[in-house]
Amino acid sequence: MKKPEKLIALLMSAVMLFGTAALLTGCGSEEPAAGDKTHVVLNEVAHSIFYAPMYVAIEEGYFAEEGLDVELVTGYGADKTMTALLSGEADIGFMGAEATIYSYAEGVEDSAVNFAQLTQRAGNFLVAREPIDDFSWDMLKGKDVLGGRAGGMPEMVFEYILSKNNIDKSEVNIDQSIDFGSTAAAFSGGQGEFTVEFEPHATSLELKGDGYVVASLGEASGYVPYTSFSAKKSYIEKNPEVIQAFTNALQKGMDYCAEHSAKEIAKSIAPQFAETDAETLEIIVARYDEQDTWKTDPAFEKEAFDLLLNILMDAGELDAALPYEELVTTEFVK
Repeated sequence: MKKPEKLIALLMSAVMLFGTAALLTGCGSEEPAAGDKTHVVLNEVAHSIFYAPMYVAIEEGYFAEEGLDVELVTGYGADKTMTALLSGEADIGFMGAEATIYSYAEGVEDSAVNFAQLTQRAGNFLVAREPIDDFSWDMLKGKDVLGGRAGGMPEMVFEYILSKNNIDKSEVNIDQSIDFGSTAAAFSGGQGEFTVEFEPHATSLELKGDGYVVASLGEASGYVPYTSFSAKKSYIEKNPEVIQAFTNALQKGMDYCAEHSAKEIAKSIAPQFAETDAETLEIIVARYDEQDTWKTDPAFEKEAFDLLLNILMDAGELDAALPYEELVTTEFVK
């Protein structure tokens, strides 16, 4: 397996942090509970409307109903979220499952196991400087595109889409040097001819007149296991009731999104996105809802896992397939 620099740093940091985290703070689950509820530290890769069912479960009180006091922390990157998980700073991590695959392949003994999947499509969009009515992916040949971190899901799914359209990634000038949270600002500042953006950045660029959404990576890629919840093997073994309760609450959040309108979903998660006005929030939720972004149940099926492995191998990040049974459990979904 190739070893991206960030992955190596992740593993080294996790080893160093484990001792200090245990001494200074202890595992998140040992912190004081709210009343009779179990305190759980959930580290999310980013704070995005893309993950609406999770926020619905928080705001509608579903985690509380299941006896959990969830403390939400944003990691700002899968490498940082995985480091928090491995070091014991977080009980549950929410990120792209590729991070769990990397750590397992590196030989982490108490590796992370995926127990629930949330999104089933990519959540980013291709933004151009001018409107394009009949966009086709071959229009990117020879163009400068602000992509994502090498080895991360946004970049790998982008490359997967290029491959599906018979375009070699070498035919596109992909800039992978900018953090995904900063690409919109860079694009507004004049960098790139296209940029790959999550919400709310894609819509914000449109509202400012700095760019125009011309394609959905979620629609172009098809169903892909984009994000999932994971916990260390040891944590799952010691706290099966917590993982079950968490999965139950997540299912309730998914049910809510399946049964309610974009306006109702937007209203539910509004407290999580106080900086986004109600109209914009509804537009973004509708965009994700219409492309069938969220799963209706959190089962991380083998077929989806195998597709992810193929994407990783095609991207040159993995040399051979890894065992589904070691990296995924469907026990709590069932």
